[in-house]
Amino acid sequence: MKKDFISSGTITAGGEEVVTRNSRLYPAMSYCEDLGTVSKANAESGYMLMGYDDVYSIKYLYQLRKGYWAHDGKVTITDAFEKLSANYENIMNACRMVDAEIYGDGVKAGGVKYAEVLAASYRQVMSAHKLFTDDEGNLLWFSKENNSNGSVNTVDLTYPSAPLFLAYNPELQKAMMTSIFEYSRSGRWTKPFAAHDMGTYPIANGQTYGGDMPVEESGNMVILAAAIAKAEGNADYAYKYWDIITQWTDYLVENGLDPTNQLCTDDFAGHWAHNANLSVKAVMGVQAYAELAKMLGKSDVAMKYAAKAKEMADKWKEMAADGNHYRLAFDRPDTWSQKYNMVWDVMWNTGLFGDVPATELKYYLSKQNTYGLPLDCRREYSKNDWIMWTAAMADDLATFQALTDPVHKYVNETTSRVPISDWHHTDSGQWVSFRARSVIGGYWMQVLKDKTRKK
Repeated sequence: MKKDFISSGTITAGGEEVVTRNSRLYPAMSYCEDLGTVSKANAESGYMLMGYDDVYSIKYLYQLRKGYWAHDGKVTITDAFEKLSANYENIMNACRMVDAEIYGDGVKAGGVKYAEVLAASYRQVMSAHKLFTDDEGNLLWFSKENNSNGSVNTVDLTYPSAPLFLAYNPELQKAMMTSIFEYSRSGRWTKPFAAHDMGTYPIANGQTYGGDMPVEESGNMVILAAAIAKAEGNADYAYKYWDIITQWTDYLVENGLDPTNQLCTDDFAGHWAHNANLSVKAVMGVQAYAELAKMLGKSDVAMKYAAKAKEMADKWKEMAADGNHYRLAFDRPDTWSQKYNMVWDVMWNTGLFGDVPATELKYYLSKQNTYGLPLDCRREYSKNDWIMWTAAMADDLATFQALTDPVHKYVNETTSRVPISDWHHTDSGQWVSFRARSVIGGYWMQVLKDKTRKK
């Protein structure tokens, strides 16, 4: 097709249907439109519609589910094309309004460079999901573990991507979490902590990941339940699953302060027992439960768990202290790591960790490379979604920008020709792995903090 177009300006005639099971013979699609002679005085424009009808999007708990756009089979792909074409101008105007809102919020919260990173990232986050409903009409918004093992609706993807959805559409945040709650409530998941995933894309019949992440995923779910409540001004969603949330919180109380050698979301760096940042997640999970109980009028429960969270945080400070910073693991002196899970303590003004965030941020500024702050002391690479969380712990714009400007530099200058990778080398600006993933919704943590504090 390329050769024909270069030589003749026309494209090769194609077939209406191509069937292949050989990856080397996958079909290609081409389109050509002659706009004539174009100049500033004689501008021409047009648009092209492209679509993919996956027929059924997901098999969820042994039922085939159509994408939300199909309205349970009442809309065909050609219906969708006709509706989109008829409403092209209105749709594009709505898109431009969203673009303007995202950029404007970014400028207000963190400056122009921060806003540019958000503008470059929004569509990647959204397109890494599939929207559909279950038999009860619950909205479900499933992520895919792109460029990794293909897990569907992974809880430790839901957690880092959450700031975007909490800031703009909490219904989508619920739609990532409902299936995990329902999985436990159904009895299919019987462990006392949250599941890791719902399957391997596009089959979502239950967890297929080879190992559990007990503190990681339980902390993620409880924290996000509280974040939804704060975004909506009520804890109705959490109340629906209160028994499950209570069970997971009690697991954090019993096992979270000094975690054993269990998996966590950053295990690509190697997992150690006594992980200080994972412990912070457990502490914030317990505090999140207290916040929910308070909103539900359960005063005694709120006081009990808030006191427990404070007790855990005080012990954490003793165990993690390492001079002018805090350790990567409690039993590893002369180590450090990003404590990004502490951002909720700052955002919610719960004050569990006192001046620890300020102390850590000052130390991080001495550890930065050209393209950002390493994840921890072990390697020079980083997860740039976590950098954005860490930077959002800053109370001053100068510190925030000092930590996030290198991420802008990475997005702008990287020579890795892939959709934004969240895992990159901070010295070279090249990607390590992971591409086109939803987790960069975490870039919106500063916007979420800005919106939360204005309520």
